[in-house]
Amino acid sequence: MASEKVDYDVVIIGAGISGINFGYRLQERLPNLSYTILESRHELGGTWSLFNYPGIRSDSDLYTFGFPWRPWEEQTAIAEGPLIIKYMKESAAMHGIDQKIQFNHHVNNADYSRTSKTWAFNVTANGTEQKTLRSKFYLICTGYYDYKEPLQAQIPGIEDFKGTVAHPQSWPQDLDYTDKNVVIVGSGATAITLLPNLAKKASTVTILQRSPSYVMSQPAEDSLEWGIRRLTWFSKPLQHRLLRWKWVLMPFLLTRFAYNFPQAARKMFGNLIQAQLPPTLPRDPHFNPTYNPFEQRVCLCPDGDYYAALRSGKGTVETGVIETVTPNSIKLVSGKELHPDIIVTATGLKLRFAGGVAITVDGTPLNIADKFIWKGVMIEDVPNAAYVMGYVDASWTLGADATAQMVCRILKQMQKEGVKEIVPRRSEYEKEHMKEEPLLRLTSTYVKRAKDVTPKTGATGQWRPRSYYYKDIMMAWFGDIKTGTEWVRGV
Repeated sequence: MASEKVDYDVVIIGAGISGINFGYRLQERLPNLSYTILESRHELGGTWSLFNYPGIRSDSDLYTFGFPWRPWEEQTAIAEGPLIIKYMKESAAMHGIDQKIQFNHHVNNADYSRTSKTWAFNVTANGTEQKTLRSKFYLICTGYYDYKEPLQAQIPGIEDFKGTVAHPQSWPQDLDYTDKNVVIVGSGATAITLLPNLAKKASTVTILQRSPSYVMSQPAEDSLEWGIRRLTWFSKPLQHRLLRWKWVLMPFLLTRFAYNFPQAARKMFGNLIQAQLPPTLPRDPHFNPTYNPFEQRVCLCPDGDYYAALRSGKGTVETGVIETVTPNSIKLVSGKELHPDIIVTATGLKLRFAGGVAITVDGTPLNIADKFIWKGVMIEDVPNAAYVMGYVDASWTLGADATAQMVCRILKQMQKEGVKEIVPRRSEYEKEHMKEEPLLRLTSTYVKRAKDVTPKTGATGQWRPRSYYYKDIMMAWFGDIKTGTEWVRGV
């Protein structure tokens, strides 16, 4: 069988939280393998480098969103973007991972050769230089949305508006919203973050939503964390371990409760929200979602800053459908009009698979939307490649690390058995009878709109979607890594 000289054993695409974590796991468990990280931007950080809107922060706790091998030291669970990217840069530098990153390297396409058992990456470096890099294994750590183009909101008449229209993904750094009336179109985590931060300088900030979200307050340090810190003052490693597992366990119990007892969860969430509302804003319709908790992402606001802004009178909420935008107003179907100086379209992300890299096998393009994901990790019919997808009801990094540990185990087993290629395959029975499931278990509009550009999961066997961290990490350590795949030895 023909061989092809490779530049690296492993090429990782993306230097965000997933790519950095993968670099660490490779160094830890397979130090004999060479790797590089190709990053299209000028710095590491992914989301936290790209987004710069006021108050950008995590929507998961940093005790689990942070790396398991470098504990989060701050005493606040929810952190703003600049602090997160500082932590990521320090973590990468501590282990020399930053020296493995090639910045301003945009991967145009990746082609796998079944003959040579190698990947060839066509790369544009520094905007002009064309090069080809080869590897044995391909790790896709590009997230799940389009970095170049935000989701364009379908708002009738928005092009006629004479004021400023801003999107959080491409926030104008010179935008002055002091004493301005701002309307944020959307009700997700970004809108919930923007309202209290814009309200510090704006005259008024209104969230305009078609339907509400669940918004839960998270104290900077709750009583359990306070107790853990004081009881474990003598051992920082023990303290970090307990804090991390507290944040793994509590969200897990909450989501299981919500999935199994949705009406009880609705009532509990509703009571918590009602207690924080100002008397001028009724819970129904503004804070009473039509869906159950965790059917869409539950938004967190640190120390209840979102509700504090509403109680101050600087922030408010309007629920309704936009009829049209005029040069100086937003007209709702109800007949009400809003008169903003600035409109912010916080209407979600444009989903994109593999960062837009065109993937081919022996030059034949793949229709990713027709493919299934094996164990939430590998793509059907795509050899020697893994795809990182985190959780929608827990922190992204938990899922990313479960994937990294499973892939490292697979690579070790490939070395042990002399295997050159592993490729997931559905059986003929599965192709005919297996029920399809969406990749992301969310009912959000931006997720529904992306079903034609993302792979699928199945209802049975090795093709089922991710479930929860405990199960996935046990699968990574001890689970079956052979069923549903072909392992091809070298000659």
